[in-house]
Amino acid sequence: MFFTLSKVLWWVTEPANALMLLLGLGVGLLWTRWRRLGRILVTATAVLVLLIAVLPIGAASLALLEDRFPVIDEPPAKVDGIIVLGGVVDPYITAGRGQISIDGEAERITEFVNLAGRFPEARLVFAGGSGRLLRQGLKEADTALELIVQLGIETDRVEIESQSRNTHENAVYAKDMINPAPGESWILITSAFHMPRSVGCFRQAGWPVIPYPVDFKLEKGEGLRLSFSLGDGLDMLGTALHEWLGLTFYWLTGRTDVWWPGPVPSRTAS
Repeated sequence: MFFTLSKVLWWVTEPANALMLLLGLGVGLLWTRWRRLGRILVTATAVLVLLIAVLPIGAASLALLEDRFPVIDEPPAKVDGIIVLGGVVDPYITAGRGQISIDGEAERITEFVNLAGRFPEARLVFAGGSGRLLRQGLKEADTALELIVQLGIETDRVEIESQSRNTHENAVYAKDMINPAPGESWILITSAFHMPRSVGCFRQAGWPVIPYPVDFKLEKGEGLRLSFSLGDGLDMLGTALHEWLGLTFYWLTGRTDVWWPGPVPSRTAS
């Protein structure tokens, strides 16, 4: 139920969809006796579009997420395992086109392979099934394994968790599969903007991981610059809003340890 509700609510609140709905409602009202309200909605939509295109609303929101966890210059000497979260390949395009389709978060896999080479004794885990609401037939982990092998990692080194549909399930299902021993050192790789929610879920699941953020979307300090691109503004705002809403709902439903996970675990976390 949570998974379905989250997908429906996100479709409505995703910035581009929300603007489309406001504009459509406003235009529709222009042809009714409530045309004054229609003009207000159309005008408000136009103003919002201009603000998103010019002001660094999305960039500033995204920068807060990306800067939450520091980049690890040097991993610990002892690493028992490395886990990377899905969101890297599209299994449906891959199946339809006959070649692996890589999404925008390719750094998750490239850094995963890099660390796998640096720590040849570490266990390797890819966690990710399908985050689609209606199409659960193909699992990302299966396609990702093909890519990882193509990049030089032996098949029998990689363990895949292919049933999870969201970040909470990534943590819970992977922990059940791996059963990490107390005191083991596990590196968690995911996009920097996604790291706060991911770490919160793993901590709530009782798995204290080492955050290894990758796939940065912004330069350092870029979050305060003005922009003149509606496409970039919507893209960054959509990514940031998805995470902020995710953090809030995960916290309210007990799926993350605190609302705003940071490098130091909260003493009050449950």
